[in-house]
Amino acid sequence: MVTVSIFPAEATHNSIMEDSQTMQTSLMNLQTTEPTQSQTAALVGRRPRRRSHPRNRRSAFTLLELLLVLAILVVLGGIVAVNVVGVQGGATVDATETQLKMLKSNIEMYQLKMQSLPESLQNLVDGPSDSAKKAKWVAPIIDEVPKDGWGNELKYEVNGNSYEIRSAGLDGQMNSDDDIVVAK
Repeated sequence: MVTVSIFPAEATHNSIMEDSQTMQTSLMNLQTTEPTQSQTAALVGRRPRRRSHPRNRRSAFTLLELLLVLAILVVLGGIVAVNVVGVQGGATVDATETQLKMLKSNIEMYQLKMQSLPESLQNLVDGPSDSAKKAKWVAPIIDEVPKDGWGNELKYEVNGNSYEIRSAGLDGQMNSDDDIVVAK
């Protein structure tokens, strides 16, 4: 007769049951909680990724960004420079035209006082060169003979009862296209 002991089998059966319950509990815990990054990486077989810290990352501009900004600034500077020079040139022409018109008024005032046109623009400052007319001269009409907006001397010519005041303009050459002329 063979005797069979059931104790070892029962012990094995009990330990298998306990292990099975432990595994079920572990699975339920995994299903209810989110796995951490390192647990997920371990399940997949990879290393966990490290998160970069914002203070370690440098915040700087790339060379391409700097060159792009520099190119934009150069273009804007060129546009502004062209506009400023254009406005300045126009303002100089306007100032010279206004100055010539004022001189025309001063010449007409001289003509009313002296009954003749001045021989030169300097006569508006010093008075007539004729001694008979010098007696009528009371005070200078202008303090000094002005120059045009570019610093050039003005040209004054008398032809009988008419006259012409001429500025050489930007190029400084008389009788060119950019001359500014006031005449009577």
